[in-house]
Amino acid sequence: MRTLKLLLLDLLVLLLLLPPSSPSPSRPLGKAAMKELLRRLDGKRASPSIQEAAAWGVLKRLLPNHTSSFGFEIAPKGICEEFGCFRISSIENSSYGGPEILIQGTTAVEISSGLHWYLKYWCGAHISWDKTGGNQVASVPPPGSLPRVEGQGVKLERPVPWNYYQNVVTSSYSFVWWDWKRWEKEIDWMALQGVNLPLAFTGQESIWQKVFQDFNVSIKDLHDFFGGPAFLAWARMGNLHGWGGPLTQNWLDQQLRLQKHILSRMIELGMTPVLPSFSGNVPAVFRKIFPSANITRLGDWNTVNGNPRWCCTYLLGPSDPLFVEVGEAFIKQQVKEYGDITDIYNCDTFNENSPPTNDPAYISALGAAIYKAMLKGDKDAIWLMQGWLFSSDAAFWKPPQMRALLHSVPIGKMIVLDLFADVKPIWKTSSQFYGVPYIWCMLHNFGGNIEMYGILDAISSGPIDARDSQNSTMVGVGLCMEGIEQNPVVYELMSEMAFRSQKIEPEDWLKSYSYRRYGQAIPQIEAAWEVLYHTIYNCTDGFADHNKDYIVEFPDSSPFLTGSQLSKEGWIQKLPTLEKNHRFSFRETNTNVAHPHLWYSNEEAIKALKLFLIAGNDLVGSLTYRYDLVDLTRQVLSKLANQVYLDVMAAYHSNNTSRLTLYSQKFLELIEDIDTLLASDDNFLLGTWLESAKKLALSKRERKQYEWNARTQVTMWYDNTKTNQSKLHDYANKFWSGLLKGYYLPRASTYFSYLSRSLEGNEYFPLEEWRKDWILYSNKWQAGTELYSVKAVGDALAISKSLAAKYLS
Repeated sequence: MRTLKLLLLDLLVLLLLLPPSSPSPSRPLGKAAMKELLRRLDGKRASPSIQEAAAWGVLKRLLPNHTSSFGFEIAPKGICEEFGCFRISSIENSSYGGPEILIQGTTAVEISSGLHWYLKYWCGAHISWDKTGGNQVASVPPPGSLPRVEGQGVKLERPVPWNYYQNVVTSSYSFVWWDWKRWEKEIDWMALQGVNLPLAFTGQESIWQKVFQDFNVSIKDLHDFFGGPAFLAWARMGNLHGWGGPLTQNWLDQQLRLQKHILSRMIELGMTPVLPSFSGNVPAVFRKIFPSANITRLGDWNTVNGNPRWCCTYLLGPSDPLFVEVGEAFIKQQVKEYGDITDIYNCDTFNENSPPTNDPAYISALGAAIYKAMLKGDKDAIWLMQGWLFSSDAAFWKPPQMRALLHSVPIGKMIVLDLFADVKPIWKTSSQFYGVPYIWCMLHNFGGNIEMYGILDAISSGPIDARDSQNSTMVGVGLCMEGIEQNPVVYELMSEMAFRSQKIEPEDWLKSYSYRRYGQAIPQIEAAWEVLYHTIYNCTDGFADHNKDYIVEFPDSSPFLTGSQLSKEGWIQKLPTLEKNHRFSFRETNTNVAHPHLWYSNEEAIKALKLFLIAGNDLVGSLTYRYDLVDLTRQVLSKLANQVYLDVMAAYHSNNTSRLTLYSQKFLELIEDIDTLLASDDNFLLGTWLESAKKLALSKRERKQYEWNARTQVTMWYDNTKTNQSKLHDYANKFWSGLLKGYYLPRASTYFSYLSRSLEGNEYFPLEEWRKDWILYSNKWQAGTELYSVKAVGDALAISKSLAAKYLS
């Protein structure tokens, strides 16, 4: 801990760095200030002709046969009352083969959003990620037959100016292995969903390399600073260093080229990219190069034993004049590489890293210094900050500390992401972030897990309640998931809220959604979605969903309630009695045994699955149906497996060898069957993830490194010892074919064999032995090179029906 004397000295220095005019805590962000910001950013966008061409490119890639069916036009001034908007209208007396529908928009994003809106609500089409079933555009009529938009047309205006996209870790969980072809699809998806404020973090290590070289840091010194490709997000945040690295020059150059493609397309479409800024994270060598600099070493972040090879990164204090120099140099280097394309920069210095004191004056001065570094690089800089710290470290960030940070810069120069507003909205408990502009965000997904989950009621009403509340400072909506390509229904609804001024009734919306998603109205499917709305997509218990199903996050413990050796009699009394004459039970257990999150009745989910199966013959060939069917079957069976695991434990603690064998075999059988199910759809394959990683390599060394990164992130994640798994093991777990049979199955099988031996020998469970055995296997698997399929095998509908008959009848 720092001494009081040092803290007071820091405070004095920081106060000297404060901007000349401090903000008024009570002054809200006025409309005039917001209009000035939007006007300034509008001047950085591409010309109308370039934007129109970019929107046409989106159409060409989406509906190549309809490129002459639409007219696109950057909207004339005055068409929108306040923020961005689009207008859809029919073109009268359209010549044969000429445009039938005119879409006008403030930017190419608005034009693309208007196109999407028309395709959805006039043509019954559906836009989704390829890995969640892809697009359903078969319902779009052929050119010359597009539905008319009656009267003067339809105009939709954004009720708030921004639609933000990404979490700082999405770049690692989802984007890490992408090439330009995949990025182009994603940017098209962004434009169609109305995203106009995307995070743009790709390639920043190359910028840092150039900046640090100017501060006499060698390339070799950076080998221990940057993390590996799959762990860059946490190296950027100063959580770790070196893990999975070093980065090759090929990677650095490749990612910089990719970033330039990404930014160019974003600008062409009229988006405002959010670029990174300096948070204080510096290489270890800075201590030698600048011995008098105020550099502190951070504490351990999730290593097993505080291993300094990976943990305890170095932070340059904002009170040090060098902080401003580095921050300014980084922003100016970005401008040199990319041009003057934005004024909005992300910085999360305090994300899972509290300041050394809770003194509000210190925190205020600290924030002011961070902003000054941005301001030196860009005189119009806006600080965009993730508000996750206010949820994750609420014990520290009480009102005085929170207000001090938020008011450390002039009002209007900071935008906060209310990152977790779908579950824990901070705007309600902070007086609208004490007058600071904020974006209402849906976090939704952790670790890129595959889990059906959502809160449709909160999504359909939360942003409206926030915007219409008294003295609201809300300026946008946002998608801030850790990983994408799951739960398409949740993301489509959330994206619509960028253009919705009134609350949506989810039940009515879901009928329209199911029609669009599958291209036809089927009563059983509509009934199934009604059940799903009231169960899986109605999580009201206040928990964030992070998939902890026993298959994918196997308990790393002895088969006892706690670390102490509890009596088997005491344990078994807390478990429900095993039912007779049932292949499996669907009890909603209420024991104090740690178990995965279950917020609905699995019996109800089974009803939805059976309705899906009934409709299967009418949807043969539909990729969207196949994805949803496989996902729902997986969801039901994975929850069933959780109960079977508890049955295994009950058998063990009742000394019942035959039941232990029976339920162990059933659990392992479920893993194999779910793997077979997942193998029937291209979107649930481990091989795709691994091959995309290897594809970016130019050498054998890179190929091996990238594959290790890819395998490690979705399994052990971080460091381990011979007897201790990573503290983050299975954090990024995935229900992927190949991963179940190749990784999760051997783990469960090994554990159950130790259980059996313990029972037969009347001995305590040898936890340390099992850990040694399992961790050794896990490390070998991570370093492995065996191939996994990238092509689906089997009939998903037939497999789902077979598994339903086997387990659910």
